[in-house]
Amino acid sequence: MARSNDAEQNKTMAILAYILFFIPLLAGAHKTSPFVKYHTNQGTVLFLAAVIFGIAVGILTAILSFVLLGIGAWRLWWGIHIIISLLWLAPLALCILGIINAVNKQKKPLPVIGKFTIIK
Repeated sequence: MARSNDAEQNKTMAILAYILFFIPLLAGAHKTSPFVKYHTNQGTVLFLAAVIFGIAVGILTAILSFVLLGIGAWRLWWGIHIIISLLWLAPLALCILGIINAVNKQKKPLPVIGKFTIIK
Protein backbone atom coordinates (compact mmCIF):
# COMPACT_ATOMS: atom_id res chain seq x y z
CA MET A 1 0.00 0.00 0.00
CA ALA A 2 1.30 3.42 -0.87
CA ARG A 3 1.79 6.04 1.79
CA SER A 4 -1.61 7.62 2.18
CA ASN A 5 -0.37 11.21 1.89
CA ASP A 6 1.69 10.48 -1.25
CA ALA A 7 -1.20 8.63 -2.86
CA GLU A 8 -3.74 11.33 -1.98
CA GLN A 9 -1.58 14.17 -3.28
CA ASN A 10 -0.59 12.40 -6.50
CA LYS A 11 -3.74 10.48 -7.37
CA THR A 12 -4.50 12.58 -10.47
CA MET A 13 -1.04 12.05 -11.93
CA ALA A 14 -1.31 8.31 -11.22
CA ILE A 15 -4.63 8.20 -13.10
CA LEU A 16 -3.05 10.07 -16.03
CA ALA A 17 -0.38 7.37 -16.19
CA TYR A 18 -2.98 4.99 -17.64
CA ILE A 19 -4.50 7.46 -20.07
CA LEU A 20 -1.36 9.24 -21.32
CA PHE A 21 1.55 7.37 -19.74
CA PHE A 22 4.12 9.95 -20.85
CA ILE A 23 2.58 12.88 -18.94
CA PRO A 24 3.99 11.81 -15.53
CA LEU A 25 7.32 11.07 -17.24
CA LEU A 26 7.51 14.52 -18.86
CA ALA A 27 6.41 16.24 -15.66
CA GLY A 28 8.98 14.29 -13.65
CA ALA A 29 6.30 13.23 -11.16
CA HIS A 30 7.58 9.66 -11.21
CA LYS A 31 10.84 10.89 -9.65
CA THR A 32 9.22 12.54 -6.63
CA SER A 33 6.39 10.14 -5.84
CA PRO A 34 6.68 6.37 -5.36
CA PHE A 35 2.92 6.13 -5.99
CA VAL A 36 3.15 7.90 -9.35
CA LYS A 37 6.26 5.92 -10.25
CA TYR A 38 4.43 2.64 -9.65
CA HIS A 39 1.40 3.62 -11.73
CA THR A 40 3.52 5.21 -14.46
CA ASN A 41 5.38 1.91 -14.76
CA GLN A 42 2.10 -0.01 -14.93
CA GLY A 43 0.71 2.41 -17.55
CA THR A 44 3.89 2.21 -19.64
CA VAL A 45 3.94 -1.59 -19.54
CA LEU A 46 0.26 -1.60 -20.51
CA PHE A 47 0.93 0.76 -23.42
CA LEU A 48 3.82 -1.38 -24.70
CA ALA A 49 1.78 -4.57 -24.30
CA ALA A 50 -1.08 -2.97 -26.26
CA VAL A 51 1.32 -1.97 -29.07
CA ILE A 52 2.77 -5.50 -29.24
CA PHE A 53 -0.75 -6.93 -29.11
CA GLY A 54 -1.83 -4.60 -31.93
CA ILE A 55 1.09 -5.62 -34.14
CA ALA A 56 0.40 -9.32 -33.51
CA VAL A 57 -3.32 -8.88 -34.21
CA GLY A 58 -2.54 -6.95 -37.38
CA ILE A 59 -0.25 -9.67 -38.69
CA LEU A 60 -2.71 -12.42 -37.73
CA THR A 61 -5.61 -10.54 -39.33
CA ALA A 62 -3.65 -10.02 -42.55
CA ILE A 63 -2.70 -13.69 -42.79
CA LEU A 64 -6.22 -14.90 -42.01
CA SER A 65 -7.72 -12.40 -44.45
CA PHE A 66 -5.42 -13.56 -47.23
CA VAL A 67 -6.13 -17.24 -46.59
CA LEU A 68 -9.83 -17.14 -45.78
CA LEU A 69 -10.86 -14.55 -48.33
CA GLY A 70 -8.70 -16.30 -50.91
CA ILE A 71 -10.76 -19.46 -50.55
CA GLY A 72 -14.04 -17.57 -50.33
CA ALA A 73 -14.74 -18.23 -46.64
CA TRP A 74 -16.39 -14.86 -46.00
CA ARG A 75 -18.55 -15.97 -43.08
CA LEU A 76 -15.65 -17.60 -41.27
CA TRP A 77 -13.52 -14.50 -41.86
CA TRP A 78 -16.23 -12.24 -40.40
CA GLY A 79 -16.61 -14.50 -37.34
CA ILE A 80 -12.89 -14.49 -36.66
CA HIS A 81 -12.73 -10.75 -37.30
CA ILE A 82 -15.43 -10.13 -34.67
CA ILE A 83 -13.63 -12.35 -32.12
CA ILE A 84 -10.32 -10.59 -32.76
CA SER A 85 -12.04 -7.20 -32.40
CA LEU A 86 -13.49 -8.26 -29.04
CA LEU A 87 -9.99 -9.16 -27.82
CA TRP A 88 -9.28 -5.41 -27.74
CA LEU A 89 -11.48 -5.26 -24.65
CA ALA A 90 -8.62 -6.87 -22.66
CA PRO A 91 -6.24 -3.85 -22.79
CA LEU A 92 -9.20 -1.56 -22.13
CA ALA A 93 -10.19 -3.62 -19.08
CA LEU A 94 -6.60 -3.48 -17.76
CA CYS A 95 -6.57 0.29 -18.23
CA ILE A 96 -9.82 0.65 -16.29
CA LEU A 97 -8.52 -1.65 -13.55
CA GLY A 98 -5.34 0.44 -13.25
CA ILE A 99 -7.36 3.65 -12.98
CA ILE A 100 -9.55 2.08 -10.30
CA ASN A 101 -6.42 1.07 -8.35
CA ALA A 102 -5.05 4.61 -8.61
CA VAL A 103 -8.36 6.17 -7.53
CA ASN A 104 -8.45 3.81 -4.53
CA LYS A 105 -4.83 4.73 -3.69
CA GLN A 106 -3.66 1.14 -4.12
CA LYS A 107 -0.47 -0.25 -5.61
CA LYS A 108 -1.87 -3.49 -7.03
CA PRO A 109 -0.22 -5.06 -10.07
CA LEU A 110 -2.30 -5.48 -13.20
CA PRO A 111 -3.10 -9.09 -14.14
CA VAL A 112 -0.65 -10.76 -16.54
CA ILE A 113 1.54 -7.69 -17.19
CA GLY A 114 1.83 -6.19 -13.71
CA LYS A 115 4.99 -8.05 -12.78
CA PHE A 116 7.13 -6.28 -15.36
CA THR A 117 9.19 -3.24 -14.40
CA ILE A 118 10.43 -0.72 -16.95
CA ILE A 119 10.69 2.45 -14.86
CA LYS A 120 13.16 2.00 -12.02
